[in-house]
This record gives sequence, structure tokens and C-alpha cells, in this order.
Amino acid sequence: MAPKRLTHLGPDGAARMVDVGAKPVTHRMAVAEAVVRMRPATARAARSVRGKKGNVLETARLAGIAGAKRTSDLIPLCHPVALTKVGVEFAWVGTSTLRIEARAEAWDRTGVEMEALTAASTAALTVYDMCKALDRGMEIRTIRLLEKQGGKSGHFMRAEKRKR
Repeated sequence: MAPKRLTHLGPDGAARMVDVGAKPVTHRMAVAEAVVRMRPATARAARSVRGKKGNVLETARLAGIAGAKRTSDLIPLCHPVALTKVGVEFAWVGTSTLRIEARAEAWDRTGVEMEALTAASTAALTVYDMCKALDRGMEIRTIRLLEKQGGKSGHFMRAEKRKR
């Protein structure tokens, strides 16, 4: 069951890091996605492995993995997590939409939702960076958690993910 309060706020309203010391170490998994919309010509260039800055998707994959590993450096109240696996996959939807799916796993006392979300976001930002010379109008949309497992709150799966 999800908490009924904001866990990162103390009784006085001050920000605080949640104490996870007494929680058991369990397998944690989370999947997140980001969607990047661009012009069809930009998508064609991004699909090419011979882009001016190199292979767009492989660079974005590496950036997503690196982003997941640095999540606690970016999000102030996030615990460092010993990730055991991070994966970033890409799927083209139509001629101009790139769907990025990131998966993070760990055996730890706290979840890896933020790591998966950071991986998806960082990969999307890298696609933008590598393609911005062609299309500054690209849009990063729909950064969201699709699924998480482990911990007291149990299993969460977004309804749309069940249909895939």
C-alpha cells in the first residue's frame, strides 16, 4: 500500500532523507519511459549510424545508463543505490516519434524508480542534444514510470503497459 503522506517531509515540513536503515534488502525493479517527437527528417538522421556527432541511439543509451548511476547526485533526497542492471531500449513509433524505455534493477533497501526515470530522461535529453542542429522544435514528452516491483508498496504497473 502506498504511503498516505509525503515521505520526504518531516512533521515540521522540512525536507529530509527517508531512513531506510531498518528496511530489508529485496530485489527492486523499475521501468520508465520518455517520448521524443521530432520532424521525420530528424528521425531519419537519428536512425542513421553516421550522424555528425556519431550514433545517436547508442550515445543516448550510454547517457541513460550513466544518468541512472548518478541519480543520487542529481536528486537531493535520493539514496545512492547499488544498481545491478540498467538497460535502455528504443522503439520508433511512426515516422517521427522515438519511445525510450529504461529499466533499472538492484538488491537494496529502497526502490529504483528514480534511477529508471533519470535514465529515460537523460537518454531523451541526449537525443535532443545530438539532433538539435537539425530540429530545435523537438519535444520531450511523457516521462513516466511504467512499472515498479519490490518494497512495501508492492507492484505497480501502469494500465497502458499491460496492453503492450
